[in-house]
Amino acid sequence: MTDETADSTYSNAEIRTIALAVIAGIFFGGVATGVAFPTLPLLDEKLVISAIMLSVILSANRIARLFMNTPAGTIIDRVGSRKPMIFGLFTQALAPFGYIVGLHTPPIDLGVVPVLGDVSLPGVVFVLARLFWGIGSAFVFIGAFATITYVTTTNNRGRWVGYMRGGQSLGFPTGLILGGILTDLADMQTAFLVAGALALVAGTVATLVLPDVHAGAGSESRSVSLREVPALLAGNPTVVLVGYGNFAVRFLWGGVILSTLASYASVYGLELSFLEAAGISGIVMGLGVLTSGSLTIVTGWASDLVDDRTILTVPAFLAMAVGFLVIAYVPTIEALLGAIVLVGGGMGAAAPSLLAIMGDLTPGDELGRMGGAYQVMGDIGLSLGPLLAIPAVESWFGYRLTYVLCAVLVLSCLTIVSLPLLRNPEVTRTGVKAD
Repeated sequence: MTDETADSTYSNAEIRTIALAVIAGIFFGGVATGVAFPTLPLLDEKLVISAIMLSVILSANRIARLFMNTPAGTIIDRVGSRKPMIFGLFTQALAPFGYIVGLHTPPIDLGVVPVLGDVSLPGVVFVLARLFWGIGSAFVFIGAFATITYVTTTNNRGRWVGYMRGGQSLGFPTGLILGGILTDLADMQTAFLVAGALALVAGTVATLVLPDVHAGAGSESRSVSLREVPALLAGNPTVVLVGYGNFAVRFLWGGVILSTLASYASVYGLELSFLEAAGISGIVMGLGVLTSGSLTIVTGWASDLVDDRTILTVPAFLAMAVGFLVIAYVPTIEALLGAIVLVGGGMGAAAPSLLAIMGDLTPGDELGRMGGAYQVMGDIGLSLGPLLAIPAVESWFGYRLTYVLCAVLVLSCLTIVSLPLLRNPEVTRTGVKAD
């Protein structure tokens, strides 16, 4: 097994300082994302744009990140992770201020564009702002992965990867709550200002605290484009397995669950006290995110105590599969709450194990490129999820069969990801003792 990413010269105190700086950056970045998000779906009436144009605004950041992941990874391998990550955090900070510019842009009608429908100048400004956010987030995630992986060893990597992913997971729902309250108590502009301020805080914290722990490989690091990702992965078959797990988890959670839960509650008439479909879906998703974030931290720590981190993915995938089957066959509010704990907990348990395995397998001079490839597979899942989930439940299969197919996809991870990795000597760590 390769552990070129580990540098034994970093003490526990140094690792803690570096990791906390990274975690603070991605947490505040996640809060800033969440603060703005409750207001974005309301923009169609505010900006006089079509529903399709609104969907383009909402997905523009993911599209930009999908194409930016591999260039960002190459840059990080060349110059190190500090400067690119700081660049990413401040680039993200431009987006909320771009939203404010969009709110005050004259409502000039640019006409009807094929497929998109009515397009206005403010709508274009919002698309550009979201593109900036996507570009910045590519540098932030891959930079965080490279930094944490470089300063840790196989004995303590899972713990700090878990903390990193936990901070990322918990930042977004924190922002959702804050953004909703700010919009209701004040207005959209106030919510956007707070989002921008928090993103600037994230960049400032990283600038002041984040050291240049990985100087990079200079010009020796060859640039990799998105179309070269399949070839890059073909040369690293073990990483392909880990990437498939990331794709499946992101597709099912960030795609299917978040896209269909509100309509599922409405179709089956689920109610809780005075709450109806929208309120129930919000509570359920919040419970899932909290469960996921908590299990991410616990599982990351636990993965340092076992000889093979892969073993933790088995109960994680099984829990997700059972959760989807419960949603499919028991459409009650009590069952839904229990199922979302299983699905969210399974995702939270699988994610840090997969990411830590990725770090264990990747040499230090390839952390950026392989981290970018890993992120590409996750972003493909996030992008395809909403595109396929909504027509699947409404037109193709219905809710029950769709969720059964989701369970089948999770179970496929046991045979495609868990079983091959459990038999792989590259992943097994003998004589493990957590620092």
